[in-house]
Amino acid sequence: MPETGGNELYISVDVETAGPNPSQYALLSIGACTVDERRRTFYAELKPGELHSTSEAQGVHNLNLEALQASGLPPQEAMAAFEQWVQEVTPPGVAPVFVGFNAPFDWMFVADTFHRTLGRNPFGHSALDIKALFMGASGVSWSETTKRTLSPRYLDGRHLSHNALSDALDQAEIFEKILAEIRSAHP
Repeated sequence: MPETGGNELYISVDVETAGPNPSQYALLSIGACTVDERRRTFYAELKPGELHSTSEAQGVHNLNLEALQASGLPPQEAMAAFEQWVQEVTPPGVAPVFVGFNAPFDWMFVADTFHRTLGRNPFGHSALDIKALFMGASGVSWSETTKRTLSPRYLDGRHLSHNALSDALDQAEIFEKILAEIRSAHP
C-alpha cells in the first residue's frame, strides 16, 4: 500500500541545478521516488538551455554541462516523461504530494520547468518540506534541520550524494522515519 496521508501519495523529489534560481539557471537533473514499499523511481538529465552555472552549484553536482547539452533530454520531453511517471504511480483518486529536503528550492525549479514546458504542474502549488516537518515534530531550531544533523539519526551517518535519484531515495528514508516517530508519539 502506498505511504499516504489519506488520499495522498508522497513522492520524494530532488534536483540538481546550474545555480540558485530558475530564471537564470538550468534544471539539470530530476530524481524522484514514491514513498512506499515499492520505491518506484524516476530519473532524467536535462539539456541545459545555456552553459553557465555558478561555481558553488558545479561543486555540488559535478555534472558536465557540455555533456548534458549533447545527451540530456530537452526540458519539455523530460517534464512530459516526469508528469507521465507521476500519473502512472499515483492511484486513481489519490493526489501526488511533492516531498523535498529544502522543498522550496527543489519545488521552484520543478514547478517553473513544468509551467514553462507543459503549462501545468501535476503537484499543484505546494510542497511538503522535510526540514520543516522535522523542526515542528522535534522542536529544534531551523539550524538543526540540516542534512549533516539528520544523517546520523536517520541515514546511519550516510551523507547525500548529490545525485538527484540517490538523494530522493535517501530523503524518502528520512521522511518515513520522521513520520514513524510522529505516529508512534501520537498513535
